[in-house]
Amino acid sequence: MEQHPRHMQRTSLNRLVIIIINFRTPDLVQDCLKSLRADVQASLGRVIVVDNDSGDGSVERLTATIEEQGWQEWVSVLPQKRNIGFAAGNNAALQCIFSNNYPNEFVWLLNPDTLVRKNACKYLTDFLDRHSKVGIVGSRLEDIDGTTQVSAFRHHSIVSEFLAGIRLGYLDKLFAKYVVAQKPISDTPQQTDWVAGASMMIRSEVFIQVGLLDEQYFLYFEEEDFCKKAVAAGWQCWYVPESQVVHLVGAASGFSDTRKKSPRRPSYWFESRRRYFLKNYGKLTTSVADFAWMAGYSIWRVRRFLQGK
Repeated sequence: MEQHPRHMQRTSLNRLVIIIINFRTPDLVQDCLKSLRADVQASLGRVIVVDNDSGDGSVERLTATIEEQGWQEWVSVLPQKRNIGFAAGNNAALQCIFSNNYPNEFVWLLNPDTLVRKNACKYLTDFLDRHSKVGIVGSRLEDIDGTTQVSAFRHHSIVSEFLAGIRLGYLDKLFAKYVVAQKPISDTPQQTDWVAGASMMIRSEVFIQVGLLDEQYFLYFEEEDFCKKAVAAGWQCWYVPESQVVHLVGAASGFSDTRKKSPRRPSYWFESRRRYFLKNYGKLTTSVADFAWMAGYSIWRVRRFLQGK
């Protein structure tokens, strides 16, 4: 692991550090950085772009863009020797931040496939400033046309797995408190179990207290796991819809928008799901959750067959 990001220049005050993970998406990262510029400068922040061994010239392209745009004061690139995933990639930057004692209050984990709306950062930092018990805040994610995406969630459970498998709207309404995606989407701040990792701001104190992200997750479920750990330690997690961030779903991971017809989920999604259940609920609950999903899914397949679909 390389310990010092390229162009990193220590300043007297960095209130905010933003971490973006790149894996063969330099164009997305460049667009994200352009959308961030005004917010970063207003919030006394800086950005670390972690490149997960893209091998496509991303590091060189991003470094050249930083120099051409004159962004050296607030953007740095941290190359890795292999693709270590989302959690470990963020941890590489976090370890660099904390080991070098860069003074900052907040860390903003931001996807490369995002475009930050005006003052999105300020709404998150202001919310954290006003609420000392809140350790994690998430933005309202939306499509490029402003259509709102679900950004606040409940924890996965046995019931939620059955509901996800059977896919019946009236059951979702009947057992609404178990559905993972919180709907209707709130237009006001609300406390929630976890928020989407595409835009998640965290107090540095939370990392100091509960540790970094679990690197056993390559991608998916790591943000839910981290929020669960933080809440168990006494912190609150909130969704702040005034902070608006465009999320180009799946553009960074190559995993298509789940709201539309998409290919089979990648194997690491299933591995992450299993780790989450085993780690947080144990083998028995994990087995029951697996059975609940398979039972619900089997019923759904039979129903689809009978409907001729």
